[in-house]
Amino acid sequence: MAYALKMTELPFIFLLNRLPELTRANLMLRVFAWKNIRLIRYIRPRVLEIDDSHCLVKVPLDRRTRNHLQSQYIGSLMIGADLAGGLLAFRKASQLGRGISFAFKDVHAEFHKRAEGDTHFLCSDGEIINEALQRAFTSDVRINQPVQIRVTVPSVLGSEPVASFVMTLSIKARQESD
Repeated sequence: MAYALKMTELPFIFLLNRLPELTRANLMLRVFAWKNIRLIRYIRPRVLEIDDSHCLVKVPLDRRTRNHLQSQYIGSLMIGADLAGGLLAFRKASQLGRGISFAFKDVHAEFHKRAEGDTHFLCSDGEIINEALQRAFTSDVRINQPVQIRVTVPSVLGSEPVASFVMTLSIKARQESD
């Protein structure tokens, strides 16, 4: 069933589309977190950069995300990695104007050092995600595509990675009904 646009939503959509892309991305992230996954809202992530090729998400180190060793808790690291890859996939699917169902099927994580500051998660696999989306739209099968997320703490270690994730993005195009 197609979604019918209500007249009361038109001003909101008009205003939303006039916002700068980064502001719009953070607003949509907050709305999604509030409606669907409140744990995301609890750790207060921010989208720092997003475009066709990459997504950079920041998770602050504070009382909500800090473990007993004064470093980023593993759950916070997983949420940040999930968001960096997931937001990029969602953005690319939205640009194509097609509905998708996606989730991360599995995760391989390597932790190199403690994340003792605000943590940045970078997914630069925009082209790979785009190709996977195209394959999903032209077939009826679920497409599994590994994406890489690099984790850094710029305030403490500069560009040296503290962790790296390889997450398998599982994508299936939604069937359009008339």
